[in-house]
Amino acid sequence: MYNKDNIFAKIITKEIPCDLIFEDEKVIFFHDIRPQAKIHILGIPKAEVINLSDFVQTCGQDEVYYFFQKIYEVLRKFNLQKTGYRLITNEGVNSNQEVPHFHVHILGGEKLGSLN
Repeated sequence: MYNKDNIFAKIITKEIPCDLIFEDEKVIFFHDIRPQAKIHILGIPKAEVINLSDFVQTCGQDEVYYFFQKIYEVLRKFNLQKTGYRLITNEGVNSNQEVPHFHVHILGGEKLGSLN
């Protein structure tokens, strides 16, 4: 069950400020407050979904496609489609998902370490 008291829900409702990159009626992108790379952006759909599985099953093809199109627009804004980037989402306890609202991390702007 979705918890409307999570930090991303509060960012969506403007209860908590963020360093905004892009926002419309369906999505919001902002800089991470604890960056793990030179560029570290969080992207979230405004739908009340807990993780990627919930997002895909609840929102349908058009909304999922729209979200990933907006990710690509953010990549272009920061020129990451040319230099490279890492796109990460965590789901569940074993992945250490910290916020129970589906989100992606976009990391780039520098040489990223290996995942080995």
